[in-house]
Amino acid sequence: MKRLLVLLLVSAGSFAAGQLDLKANEQPITVQRNDAAIAKIPADYRFVDPGTLTVAISALNSPPLALVASDNRTRIGSDPDIARLLAQSLGLKLKLVPTAWEDWPLGITSGRYDVALVNIAVTEVRKQKFDFATYRADSLAFSVKSSSAIQAIRSAEDLAGRKVIVGSGTNQERILLRWNEENQAAGRPLAQPIYLTDDASGNLYIQSGRADVVFGPQSVAAYKAALNGSTKVVGLGPKKAWVATTTKKGSGLVYALQAALDGAIARGEYQQVLARWGEQGEAVEHSQVNPPGITYE
Repeated sequence: MKRLLVLLLVSAGSFAAGQLDLKANEQPITVQRNDAAIAKIPADYRFVDPGTLTVAISALNSPPLALVASDNRTRIGSDPDIARLLAQSLGLKLKLVPTAWEDWPLGITSGRYDVALVNIAVTEVRKQKFDFATYRADSLAFSVKSSSAIQAIRSAEDLAGRKVIVGSGTNQERILLRWNEENQAAGRPLAQPIYLTDDASGNLYIQSGRADVVFGPQSVAAYKAALNGSTKVVGLGPKKAWVATTTKKGSGLVYALQAALDGAIARGEYQQVLARWGEQGEAVEHSQVNPPGITYE
């Protein structure tokens, strides 16, 4: 529980202190061109659009990761900011493509996007098809209605018989299904997965009692809890995740992205991005290419 308290206090503290200024955050952070990173772009790499870094980002409204600015059109958030950091470092224009979670794998393998930034965690299975350069250390979190009697979720038993909102094809779904196997073996009621694709429905389900728990990214959970107090975070998932830029396996672009991230870390631009979205507690000291990923064994 110590790590949980530290991580949540760092994230929620930033929001509570008023450091998350959405209007101010609509202004892009300027990042220096990084010639050393540019030199790592493979000579035979062909961008989707020449001279442009095409990046898939979440189409969902999931602050602080991704959301729509006050013009109701421009995408802002920590993932769009990281995408802009990468493009500017590599001397490229940036094209953001709002994408459903289910669509990014095919979009990368088929060449519709150069990079996917959809809060993607490194897993051993995904490493078989994709290359990763890490940019955040994330945890998953359990959230409940602020008036819920649920005080803590630490294990499969705590979710027995609960209705749990998860995203299809996500790490949290895999964890939930594995915990259901434990519950079944112990003769306990299974948790009921509820698959929703938009944030508004999730909020309605939780507040109306149609769902008991939301299982999703910790940064999103902390933001929501601090926003209006209608939810609270009651636990972290059992697996820590490296969140990473995601590219086609073997394309070689991953090393240029790693160098771009490391350069931005050294210059302090990366820290600016995370600080203005309340994600300081998830910073990495340097980017890693294809580190050990989550397994479910």
